[in-house]
Amino acid sequence: MAQAQSSEAEPTPPAGGPPSDRTRLRRFPEQGSHEVADLHAVLDAGFVCHLGIVVDGSLMVVPTSYGRAGDRLYLHGSVASRSLRAAKKARVEACVTVTHIDGVVLARSVFEHAVNYRCAMVYGVLTVLDDPDRKLWGLEAISNQVAPGQWGYVRAPAPEELAVTTVLEMDLSEASVKVRQGPPADGDGPDAALDVWAGEVPLRTLRLDPVADPSLRAGIGLPAHLAAGRLAPGWTDPPDSPLGRKGPTGPG
Repeated sequence: MAQAQSSEAEPTPPAGGPPSDRTRLRRFPEQGSHEVADLHAVLDAGFVCHLGIVVDGSLMVVPTSYGRAGDRLYLHGSVASRSLRAAKKARVEACVTVTHIDGVVLARSVFEHAVNYRCAMVYGVLTVLDDPDRKLWGLEAISNQVAPGQWGYVRAPAPEELAVTTVLEMDLSEASVKVRQGPPADGDGPDAALDVWAGEVPLRTLRLDPVADPSLRAGIGLPAHLAAGRLAPGWTDPPDSPLGRKGPTGPG
């Protein structure tokens, strides 16, 4: 099956450093990053984001699937969705967040309890894609983010299906990343003398065995791209880096 091609050359990704005042990291800045590689790593490890926009004067946050291609984020939705229809009427500022929970951090005091996580926050203007080729490009990015290899395996969208599907595009140039990893931060403080267990409870998203549709015709086996899939669509291990690391080996 032919793959959709981008109608525009991909812009050069922005250099590291705070892109704007609203993405400047003020609390625990040592846990944050504006590096492109760190941003891509968080985005590529998931496929569901939260999209925040103002609709009819009220703030609305909706979950939706997404895909990244280059320095663009593509968001999926139906034209019946009020939050996405609004983007066709005017310039719509938006904020998108993606969060992965890697563990619960249990400390010796309630105050020091925490969560290990990776989070990306992106600000920008939503663009509704009307050109069929660009819309297909966005849908391919979303499909391959959710289930890598699925786009080239199934039937492509029919023209009438494409017409009732909304695809939003968002630039990634204004974004920040924040990460926390490691044990509690009180291991070298006075509370370390307490007879209280402290440590981490790791959490992971796991992909279970695929379950066939009961109406599936006999003889249709599981395709290779699903049989040999990762632990979860887009899953990557937490970063093996000092970014956001707490405890005696990291910033308190």
